[in-house]
Amino acid sequence: MAKKTLLPFVLPVAAFGTTIVVGAILLYEFSATGAMSWIDALFTATSAVCVTGLSVLDPASSLTDGGQITLLTLIQLGGLGIMTYSSLALFLLRRRVTLTDRLAVGQALLHNTSFDLGRFLLRLAAMTFTIEIAGAISLYFFGDGRFTVFSSIFHAISAFCNAGFSLFPDSLMSMATNTGVNLTVMLLIILGGLGFAVLDEIALWIRQGRRKQLSFITKIILSTSAILIVGGTAALLVSRISYAPDESFVTTLLTSLFQSVSARTAGFNTVNMAEMTNLYLLFMIFLMVIGGAPGSCAGGIKVTTFRALCAFMMAQVRGREQVAIGNKALDSKTINKVVTLVFGVTMIIALATIALNLTEGGNLSHSELRGQFLEIFFEVISAFGTVGLSLGLTAKLTTAGKCIIIALMFIGRIGPIWLLTMLQQFQSNIRYRIPETDIPIG
Repeated sequence: MAKKTLLPFVLPVAAFGTTIVVGAILLYEFSATGAMSWIDALFTATSAVCVTGLSVLDPASSLTDGGQITLLTLIQLGGLGIMTYSSLALFLLRRRVTLTDRLAVGQALLHNTSFDLGRFLLRLAAMTFTIEIAGAISLYFFGDGRFTVFSSIFHAISAFCNAGFSLFPDSLMSMATNTGVNLTVMLLIILGGLGFAVLDEIALWIRQGRRKQLSFITKIILSTSAILIVGGTAALLVSRISYAPDESFVTTLLTSLFQSVSARTAGFNTVNMAEMTNLYLLFMIFLMVIGGAPGSCAGGIKVTTFRALCAFMMAQVRGREQVAIGNKALDSKTINKVVTLVFGVTMIIALATIALNLTEGGNLSHSELRGQFLEIFFEVISAFGTVGLSLGLTAKLTTAGKCIIIALMFIGRIGPIWLLTMLQQFQSNIRYRIPETDIPIG
């Protein structure tokens, strides 16, 4: 019984942890002479496997060719591992199968006549590689000679896995006006952020001639993602216009659209983040917290959690007992998970922000550190949301600060899935009720 209880929690942590340690050793061995310390190697490996994109060193100059191939392999393994684990979880939850029981005994999946684990994994890998190859060809074609064959593949995989690692020292800032590159990277980010389960359902829907309706979950993911992209673009556009009125509207629109897509977990940037206004950065933080879809490479609290939270608030405002999205109401267990997850994420972000403020100049006054609080808060959100954007703080982190960000990236990647799995394992139906009362609020 103990093995059955612990296995679902230990497996993903052990798998990702082992991959990170092996990756750190390889990155250290393949680093340019004296360019990478052990803590930097561990930081980079964690960022790659957790598909975050934060980096204390420039991968192009600090890693040899072998190191860059190792980094790319870690990104691919991290992206595939995340999608495999979370897609399996989403598949089982959709069929109301006890997730913990199924994950504890992997062979039980094969006893479900409607599910073939081998075909599932093959479809996932085939779809992933097909999208990445198409993206690499597109980047090479539209790159105006900037992309080699390897760098095209590297950036395509990094974009689809929502990793945000780039072999260019300025990320994609030098290509801010290249529409072809921008649209290709955005499409790869969006597809990776939707996840295999949604992409597989859309592919089936197209093959069937759109006769069968998309599922309720897929509709929520697609509609909410579209709203966030459009809304985020509009918010960033307004913020950018007020800051750079001389910039052409087309360029401002393109960069705003790109950052709206990238901010929800990818980490590429076509503008200098450190030069943006506080309002612009606040909008970015909002998008980073939400993230992408469940069952995808994206981080954050996920678009479904955000949509459910909005529906819950609307129900409270209207005085309705049921929390409805469209023509369906969410059950109380789902709402409880949403509230628990949001509260847990808030506490983790708050504690990490406090810890970083302590390690990064905790002995200095506010006047000496003016502006650093926003840098730290932005870094924390970016790490936990596995986004990879930074205001320049990453390279200046102390060793203790790097350890905090490493832990935050790992928790942000594994934590939400682990938390919800744990809740399902330890929740039990109580057959009694205790007396209720109320307390003053507000």
